[in-house]
Amino acid sequence: MKWLGRRQSDNVEDRRSISGGKAVIGGGVIGIIILLLNVFGGETGQTVGAALEQMQGGQQQTEAAAPLSKEDEEMGNFVRVILADNEDIWSKIFEENGMTYEKPKLVLFRGSVQTACGGASSASGPFYCPGDRKVYMDLAFFEELKTKFGAKGGDFAIAYVIAHEIGHHIQTLLGTSAKMREAQQGKSEAQANKLSVALELQADFYAGVWAHYNQENLDTGDIEEALSAANAVGDDAIQSKMQGHVVPDSFTHGSSEQRMYWFNKGFKTGDIKQGTTFEEIR
Repeated sequence: MKWLGRRQSDNVEDRRSISGGKAVIGGGVIGIIILLLNVFGGETGQTVGAALEQMQGGQQQTEAAAPLSKEDEEMGNFVRVILADNEDIWSKIFEENGMTYEKPKLVLFRGSVQTACGGASSASGPFYCPGDRKVYMDLAFFEELKTKFGAKGGDFAIAYVIAHEIGHHIQTLLGTSAKMREAQQGKSEAQANKLSVALELQADFYAGVWAHYNQENLDTGDIEEALSAANAVGDDAIQSKMQGHVVPDSFTHGSSEQRMYWFNKGFKTGDIKQGTTFEEIR
């Protein structure tokens, strides 16, 4: 992606040099399970991690956060550019629809972090907290995305994840998330999961809309990187790797095919009115 020399957002809180070190939650398989369960966790990305911490007796090991390297600084600058792109594009879309866009903060951390939604570790994966309207991200996640999930490398996978989490912020601003939570009340687990899937796929759609309006800054292969990431974190792909079989009624984020489809639909149309996941995912 073309990003050098472009505007950087000042809405990034870089806590990497002051974060609580590397949290080890139960270690080994437990940490990987938390990561898989919560990848692109949206509204509740941090809650499963917190629950499993308690199950493991809150066992943690911490080490002092290292100073930022030149590579760390460069990655922070890249994140600031991606956030700035989201600010510019969504501000314009909201204005065209008679609304005002409220810019979220994005917090970079290492190991563990405290949020308005509770404590979280890097094992929770990137997530959006509606309580403080901030996106939280440990960039070490993207190495996991490549090595454990088989996604292609590249900076646009990071851009896609950020845009997905901003999609959850859009849903908070539009009231979609609150309506979804209300609709889940009294539903069976399978029915509630379908509503969660619709929310996540709509966030993928919004990420595609963002990419549609940012095409002048895309490089060849960027969209393929995003689709590769979406494919790698589909519920079916994760379940197949973790348990050897797939249980569709337990999906909370959508299948690989669904995640790629809705990102691609947003990218091709650029029309926020076509993010009709709640009508189509039943």
